[in-house]
Amino acid sequence: MLTLTFLGVGSAFAKTNYQANALLEAWENSPSAQRIPDDTILLDFGTTGPLALHQLKHRSGFEHFDADGRIHYAAIRRIVITHTHADHIGGLEELASEITYAETEHKGQLARFPELIATQEIIERLRMHLLSGGLDVCRGKRAELEDFFAAKVAPPSAELPAFTSLGRYEFSFFPTDHVRIESAFDWPSVGVKVRDSSSDRFVIYSGDSRFDRERLLAMCSGATMVFHEAHLDPRAESVHTTLRQLRTLPEECRRKMILYHLPDAFDAREQAAASLEFKSIAQPFVRYVLFD
Repeated sequence: MLTLTFLGVGSAFAKTNYQANALLEAWENSPSAQRIPDDTILLDFGTTGPLALHQLKHRSGFEHFDADGRIHYAAIRRIVITHTHADHIGGLEELASEITYAETEHKGQLARFPELIATQEIIERLRMHLLSGGLDVCRGKRAELEDFFAAKVAPPSAELPAFTSLGRYEFSFFPTDHVRIESAFDWPSVGVKVRDSSSDRFVIYSGDSRFDRERLLAMCSGATMVFHEAHLDPRAESVHTTLRQLRTLPEECRRKMILYHLPDAFDAREQAAASLEFKSIAQPFVRYVLFD
C-alpha cells in the first residue's frame, strides 16, 4: 500500500492551512496492520513543514515521528524536491540540523542521512541555497550538501523512474512551467508521477505550474487520481494554475482531481461549491490511499 498525507494544503503564504507539502508512506501491508511504514518520503518541506510535522506526530497512526516530544526526523528516508522556493525547501535546514546534531547526540549514534532526490538543476540550486545559510559549516569545515543528505540526481522525464519504493512504486518527474526567466521551462521545477508497477496505474502530483490544458488532459486520461494546485487569485496565473482555469476542464478530468495549494481565505462556502465540481478538496493530516 502507498499512502499520501498532506502536511499542509495552503499556498506559499498560508498561515492556517500550512504550505502544500506531503508525506508518502509505503507499506508492505497497511497502516492498520503495522505500526511503522517500510518507506517514508517527504514531498517538499517548506517553512511551515516542521510545525506541521510536529502536530502530525501527536495524531493516531503517526507516533513513529515522535521522539520523546521532538520530531523524529530520522524516520524520513527520502526527500523529493520539486523546486527551490521557500515554501518547498524552507524546512530542510532544521531537518538536516536535527538529524546531524540533535538525533546523533540524543541517541549516541551516527546520523543516517535521508536521500535528497531532485533533478540536476534543482540539486545545484539546493547546494547554493542551503550551503549559504545555517548549513555552511559542518564540524570545523566548509560544509557540502553530502554532509547532510545523500543527494541523488533524477532524470526530468516521466518515462524514466527516479527511484522505486518497495520494488513496486515508481516515482518519476516531469518538468513544469512555473516561473519563467525568458521562456517556458527555463527555470527548474517539476511535478511527480507515481506508478504502481503491479497494476500499471498511476497518480499525478502537479507541483507548481501554469495552466497547460492539453498537457493536463493527456495526464488526466490515464491517471486514477490527480493532486493539483488551485490558486484563487487570477493574478497568479503567470506562475500558478487557478481554480477558474481548472473549471474549464471536462467533468471526467475534474472528477479525478483533489485540489490543494489553497489560500487561507478559501472559505467553507467556496470549498463546498468546488467539492461538487472536483473529486475533493485536499485535507491536511488525512491519509489518502494511492494504491492498495
